[in-house]
Amino acid sequence: MTDEIEKPKKEKRPQQVFTLVVEVGRKPGDGLPDKATGAALMIYASGVDEEEAVRETVAILKQADLAPLDVSGYGTLDDRLKAGDEIDDEERGLMQRALDENSVVVAQMTPFFD
Repeated sequence: MTDEIEKPKKEKRPQQVFTLVVEVGRKPGDGLPDKATGAALMIYASGVDEEEAVRETVAILKQADLAPLDVSGYGTLDDRLKAGDEIDDEERGLMQRALDENSVVVAQMTPFFD
């Protein structure tokens, strides 16, 4: 007779969407304009927490031959609304897409020039 100790089941945390701004540098094959020195990407990324969303975003950007340098997090939709941000329907739609697809959505890219 064996006494099996039941492990407590991990509670599955729900996915959330986080708004991130990622600064990227130059790298051969990155697709940025010729004279750009880098770019800022506004991204909506899903994750159970912001750390996971950042890790997934950086990994995907590296796979896309981009060179992530810095990531700034602006929180979830609720966080942004509490901070007084105005979020239009298009932005909400992109956030919902990131949640539905459990993905990273690049909403905007702004290249930097000297």
